[in-house]
Amino acid sequence: MLKNIYIVAAKRTPFGAFGGLLKDLSATELGVASTKAALSAGKIDPSLVDACYFGNVVQSNKDAAYLARHVALMSGMAVPTPALTINRLCGSGFETVILGSNAISLNQASIVVCGGTENMSNAPFSVDGNSVRWGVALGKGLNMQDMLWAGLTDSYAGTPMGITAENLATKYNITREDCDNFAIRSQTLWKKAKDAGHFDLEMAPIEVKGKKGPVLVDTDEHPRPETVLEKIGKLKPVFAKDGVVTAASSSGICDGAGTIILASEEAVKEHQLTPLARLVSFNVVGCEPSQMGIGPVPAIQNALKMAGLTLNDMDRIEVNEAFAAQFLACAKALNLDMSKTNINGGAISLGHPLGASGSRITAHLANEFLRSDSVKYSVGAACIGGGQGIAVVLQRV
Repeated sequence: MLKNIYIVAAKRTPFGAFGGLLKDLSATELGVASTKAALSAGKIDPSLVDACYFGNVVQSNKDAAYLARHVALMSGMAVPTPALTINRLCGSGFETVILGSNAISLNQASIVVCGGTENMSNAPFSVDGNSVRWGVALGKGLNMQDMLWAGLTDSYAGTPMGITAENLATKYNITREDCDNFAIRSQTLWKKAKDAGHFDLEMAPIEVKGKKGPVLVDTDEHPRPETVLEKIGKLKPVFAKDGVVTAASSSGICDGAGTIILASEEAVKEHQLTPLARLVSFNVVGCEPSQMGIGPVPAIQNALKMAGLTLNDMDRIEVNEAFAAQFLACAKALNLDMSKTNINGGAISLGHPLGASGSRITAHLANEFLRSDSVKYSVGAACIGGGQGIAVVLQRV
């Protein structure tokens, strides 16, 4: 069990579709938007922040090397406040919460900004630097590569991410019909939750330039709630001839950011902050790279064991929907109660801006305590390319 560490603010931008409304905002700008919104919501003076951790996977803007530092400074944090950009792939948003918790536990910080951000639309195309700088063989030419697509293959395992989901489908006897049905579930539940205002507390609307002036974006752009089973049933598998993974049952390539602000018990009292949730425990664990999607299973089990809790104690469960097959494998392995799991949709509908998804899930769960009095405990988790899993457990305050 951790010392008393609280989430005192949790906001995210809407998630923009690939090449959509947010494509012209850099990952840094998206991170600044979610961070300013979180600081405002928590009524926190930026000068009080002791550290800033930000996750980012696809370094798609020219100043990406400075990302966390620029987010901190552009959000009003003091010059002496240190910042760190990290990359634990799809677990990056969760990882920053762990880093912030550790800093507070070690008395190195009292208030920490933790977040994740991604502009996947702007992912670069590249040519080999050695070839450009030192020359290529006669007749070979320069070959440009899509770094976004290339990054979706684990070169160590020799396996595209989609094949890892196919591997889990085979192991856990998950069918194409199962995946299609789950994809529809994600879209349908997102629409139901949106209409009911379930995303309002976490959402940080963001203004973009439109053809006729400024446009306020306050809704996720990727969901397709009008999608029907008959239509997606006609889609061809993407990775294997007779496979189960299609575009409809895969997470959306998106742009967006999220920010979680942590505070110690002492900081909450001193600055009269209002906690949304208490951080109970967390875990990061490795798993077989060719079945990377099963990572949430041991991560959740370990995090719950550390907290002295079980899945039956959880009132809300969020597992990132990298692929329907991957989620369903985790659901089978954990015997998840679907009546309390991903009940407002997930990455198949919302989208999966890699570094931001952990922040999105954490923000959603933290704000759920405000929206629903029946929620006492929740757990959020994600699989991680390369074969890892990550999970965090939250508690009502």
